[in-house]
Amino acid sequence: MTEKLSINIKIDGRTYPLKVEKENEEKFRKAAKIINDIVLQYRQKYVNSDSQDFIAMAAFQFVVKNIDLEEKVDQSPLFDGLKKLDEDLGDYLSLRE
Repeated sequence: MTEKLSINIKIDGRTYPLKVEKENEEKFRKAAKIINDIVLQYRQKYVNSDSQDFIAMAAFQFVVKNIDLEEKVDQSPLFDGLKKLDEDLGDYLSLRE
């Protein structure tokens, strides 16, 4: 069973207690730092907005990046290659019978 750690993540001044797997602690802390850096950039650029706007824009930015990554990952060449390999292997095995 994976060991869980209780950690506190601070995002835009608010603390969020989380239970995470020990090997994921660094990833969660890094994610919080990235979010805080983005929120700070928005805070410096748009002085008259509030924290909710900054966090919403950071979330929006991450979702757009996620969609871009999903669109870039085209697995059809992999499946085409596997299908060809399966056909070649089938042909080879039928010749040996």
